[in-house]
Amino acid sequence: MKPEPAWSHRIAITRLLPDGTEFELAPNDEERAALAHHVGVLAVPALIAKLRVSPDNSGGASVIGHLEGTVRQNCVVSLEPFDNDVREEIAVRFVPEGTEVGVNDDGAEMGEEDPQDVIRNGMLDLGALVSEFLALGIDPYPRHPDAVFTPPADNEKAEGSTAFAALAKLKQKGSQVD
Repeated sequence: MKPEPAWSHRIAITRLLPDGTEFELAPNDEERAALAHHVGVLAVPALIAKLRVSPDNSGGASVIGHLEGTVRQNCVVSLEPFDNDVREEIAVRFVPEGTEVGVNDDGAEMGEEDPQDVIRNGMLDLGALVSEFLALGIDPYPRHPDAVFTPPADNEKAEGSTAFAALAKLKQKGSQVD
């Protein structure tokens, strides 16, 4: 059984206007806290997604739009928390449940750049979709713009200071014990 998404905003495919329906989604405080936990950041202070969902003639739909938000992360240099902006373009095609999707030998779908999502029980979960794109847009190695990395002093030239020199000394000691 698939776990529940951190944020859910379901819409019925039958409620979409023939020319498409516009959605502006913004999770509340509790939903942003769940999203932060889900995507592995300290907090999600802001998130908004603007989407256009258009049905197609085959019972599917396309979702096009973007998300903008802010995530609080620890800097990989200073380890201090800071706010990092996230912007992601969203373009996904949904197909009706039970639709056969062509797959090649590697398991990748044929004829599509990105895999298609499936409409489950006549519903699209736009919240889950935005959550996925938020996770994709987060910098895995966040660095505060003012952070400066200062490498340790260059002691490698001193005799016996490298890891390999230490291993060589251990090897020499081991061979004398025979």
